[in-house]
Amino acid sequence: MTVTLRPATGDDLMAVGALHQRSRVATYSSFLPAEALADPTPEAMGRYWVERWHWERETHRMFVAERAGTLVGFSHLGPDDEDDPATGLLNAIHLDPAEQGRGVGRTLMVDALDAMRARGWRRAALWVLRDNAHARAFYERGGWTQTGDERDEAIGSAQTRQLRYARPL
Repeated sequence: MTVTLRPATGDDLMAVGALHQRSRVATYSSFLPAEALADPTPEAMGRYWVERWHWERETHRMFVAERAGTLVGFSHLGPDDEDDPATGLLNAIHLDPAEQGRGVGRTLMVDALDAMRARGWRRAALWVLRDNAHARAFYERGGWTQTGDERDEAIGSAQTRQLRYARPL
C-alpha cells in the first residue's frame, strides 16, 4: 500500500500528538531514561499540537502521511528560529515506529523541502538530537550537513544536546 500525504487539519492533531509521543519513546529510549520519556502523555502531546496549531497555522505547515487511511507520520515546518528570512526550519518529522525504513520519512522530507522552495526560502535548517544516530544518518543521506551550532534542551527531566543541520534548497 502506498503512502499519501495531505495537509493536516485540526481534526488530526490529537492523533498527531499520540503518534509523536510513540515516535519519541521508540526512538529516544536507547539514549534517554524512561522517566524522561514518560511525559507528556499522548493526550498531553495532542493538546500541545492543538495549542501550537492555534498560534502557528498561518506561518507553519504540517502534512500528515497516511497508509490505508491510518496516520503513519507527519512533518512540520515554518520560518527559521534564528530569524533568517532566507531559511525555513524543518521542525519535525515523526513516524509511527512500525514505519521506520519504509520510505515514509524520505517522502515527508522531500515534500517538506519542496514546500520550503515554494515559499521562496533558499536554505533549510533543522535541529536533531546529538545522540539520535539514526536520524542524523537519515538527514545526512538527504544532503544535510552540520552547521557547528549546538544547543541544550530538556526532554522531560533529561537535558539533551541538539545539533543544527542545514542544506541548500
